[in-house]
Amino acid sequence: MSADHADTPSARGYRQPAEWAPHEATWLSWPHNRDSWPGVFAGVEPAMVEFVRELAACEPVYINVLDADHERHVGKLLASAVAPERVRLYRFPTNDAWARDHGAIFVTRPTAKEPRLAVDFDYNAWGGKYPPFDLDREIGRQMADALGVPRYAKPNIVLEGGSIEVNGEGALLTTEQCLLNPNRNPTLTRADIERLLRDCFGVSEILWLGDGIEGDDTDGHIDDLTRFVAPQTVVTIVEPNRADPNHEPLAANRRLLDGLTVGGRRLTVLELPMPEPQYLEDQRLPASYANFYVANGAVLVPTFGCPADEVARATLRDCFPGRRVVPIDCRVLIAGLGALHCLTQQVPAVPAATS
Repeated sequence: MSADHADTPSARGYRQPAEWAPHEATWLSWPHNRDSWPGVFAGVEPAMVEFVRELAACEPVYINVLDADHERHVGKLLASAVAPERVRLYRFPTNDAWARDHGAIFVTRPTAKEPRLAVDFDYNAWGGKYPPFDLDREIGRQMADALGVPRYAKPNIVLEGGSIEVNGEGALLTTEQCLLNPNRNPTLTRADIERLLRDCFGVSEILWLGDGIEGDDTDGHIDDLTRFVAPQTVVTIVEPNRADPNHEPLAANRRLLDGLTVGGRRLTVLELPMPEPQYLEDQRLPASYANFYVANGAVLVPTFGCPADEVARATLRDCFPGRRVVPIDCRVLIAGLGALHCLTQQVPAVPAATS
């Protein structure tokens, strides 16, 4: 092993667990940037209260707030919906609410010493699209410090949590549109990025898809497209309407999935529908049922007030037997160009030590 790779998380025995592994908590950054939800922000906080109410029924919820005044505001909003012991507020100011992308990504190993590690990449608001983002760049460090978890920093490498998806057993899904985009890491080759993913997340297989959906300002995050629901099984969104601009990129991804293997075995691929197109005025929004979040004992699923909601819920219910499937109305939240998975970052539970 070269010196460059001797001290990586992977070399030290860390691996990113699957989202369905046990959590200590879910971490959020409370929405406050009205520019992200133009004209509809009044509906965002009530939607968040409902989301936190359902999350807190599953596990503790950690929330970043701006300052003491914002802490009082958020606390008052949650007071009638959530038991106070289920929520922990941190005065870690943010530019925006997308904790999946600006937060630390936690990896674990089954040892008594330092069983968790916070992997902290640089962040540039999806290729510099939404300055300023200076506060968001500090959140990973603050999360690690708050938990007393050591941090592995990659200050010159941009990577968002929504751009990767793992099965917890050595496989990682991502997209070319995002990770090979020159607005992130223009000097890195595909081989460089694959090496980075292996080093940071303890994976051995990198599975690449192509492009994302209409309206997705993240340049094709995988968490709007295809998600692991078991080590050998994924759900992927499809759009049968050939006139819809999402039809061809999703069909291309579906064809790619048919040729992918994990551990020498072909993936089992299950299909999720796309919801009816959602708009903010004339802007197509990136509404997707793939943006669900797996919490302890439950799967929280975005819904959009259309018949496909129930189809998606039923599909995910079959994928996660023993977990409640909880619908969360995301018709307002999606106006910010993200939904449940984008808003969350799981804090994995400390694994049982084996050495």
